[in-house]
Amino acid sequence: MNKLSYLLTLLLILTPIAHVAAQTQNNLEKSKKNVAKLGVGSKAKATITLNDGSKVKGYVYSAGDEEFVVRDRQTDSPTTVRYADVKNVDDNRGHRNAMLAAIIVGAGAAITLAWVFGSIAANER
Repeated sequence: MNKLSYLLTLLLILTPIAHVAAQTQNNLEKSKKNVAKLGVGSKAKATITLNDGSKVKGYVYSAGDEEFVVRDRQTDSPTTVRYADVKNVDDNRGHRNAMLAAIIVGAGAAITLAWVFGSIAANER
C-alpha cells in the first residue's frame, strides 16, 4: 500500500511537468514554423514578442536550428533570438485590408468624379 501511495504521488507531481514540457515544445515548433514562413532577407519584416514581454522589430537576417538573427531596419544592429524565448511572431508585410480599402475608395472617388464631370458636360450641350 505504501508503494502505491508513493507511485500516485509521483504521478501527480510529474503530470503537470510533462504537460508544460509538451506545451513548450509545441510553442517552439510553432515559432520555428512562423519564422521559416517569413523567410530571410530585407523583405522578411517581423515584430517578435518575447516571453518577457519585450519586442524586437526588424527583418530576419538568418535562421538556424536553435536561434535566428533579427536586424533593426534603421540601425542594422543584429539581435540574436532563441526560438525558446519567442512568444509570438507578427509579420509586417503590409496591411492587406488597408491597401484594399484605399484602392476601393480611390476607385469610387474616380467613378464619382467621372460621373459628375459627365453630368456637367451633358448639361452644357
